[in-house]
Amino acid sequence: MKLINVTNSHSRLVLNQLENTDAELVKVYTAGDTTVIFTSAPNHNEILLINKKRNIRPTEVEEIKNYFLKKLPDGSYDPSTISVIQMPEVVEISIKKSLSSSH
Repeated sequence: MKLINVTNSHSRLVLNQLENTDAELVKVYTAGDTTVIFTSAPNHNEILLINKKRNIRPTEVEEIKNYFLKKLPDGSYDPSTISVIQMPEVVEISIKKSLSSSH
């Protein structure tokens, strides 16, 4: 699965997230029919997967989660605190940041 950064095509969404949430960084990717929104905030990272055409497969969730975990610094999160919430057409992956990694 290939993730393509399409953040520049979603400037309104990015601006909205930055203005209305605790987000410090918002990036938007596409993986075929699935849109992936990565948000970094002071105490957590969120990965939102959206596919309005079909449910998101567990293998896709794992691949995308692992893709972003590889980009995070070692020790910046505790794997046991990662939560995955699955709903029709939407999956939210929440990654709490380790306190030791904050300022």
